[in-house]
Amino acid sequence: QVQLVESGGGLVQPGGSLRLSCAASGFTSDHYAIGWFRQAPGKKREGVSCIDISDGSTYYKDSVKGRFTISRDNAKGTVYLQMNSLEPEDTAVYYCASDLVCSFYEPAYDYWGQGTQVTVSS
Repeated sequence: QVQLVESGGGLVQPGGSLRLSCAASGFTSDHYAIGWFRQAPGKKREGVSCIDISDGSTYYKDSVKGRFTISRDNAKGTVYLQMNSLEPEDTAVYYCASDLVCSFYEPAYDYWGQGTQVTVSS
C-alpha cells in the first residue's frame, strides 16, 4: 500500500548541490513522518534528516546542519532533501523511509524506498 520512491541522486563535485525527492503514496492520513537515511559502503545506515508531515517539524544529523534542508510539498506528496556544500563524506546511498513520528532510530521505520546513489567526488 505505502510506496516511497527516491530520485535525484547523481555525481557532484565537492561543494556542489543536489536535491533528492521522495515521492510518497498510499498513506491514509497525513499523520506520519518521512526520514532520510544514508548508507556508505562498509558503514551502518544512519539517519540524516526527518520531517513530520503533519506539522512540518524538522530534524537533522549534526554533520549536515546548515548544509541540508528537508522540506515537504504535501500537495505533491513529496519530501525533498536539498543538499548543499556537499562533501566526499556525504557519498552514500540515500533512502527515504516512513514512520509515525520522527526519529533517527532506523528499526522503527516501516517502509523504505529503493535508494538513490549520491557520489561526491572531484
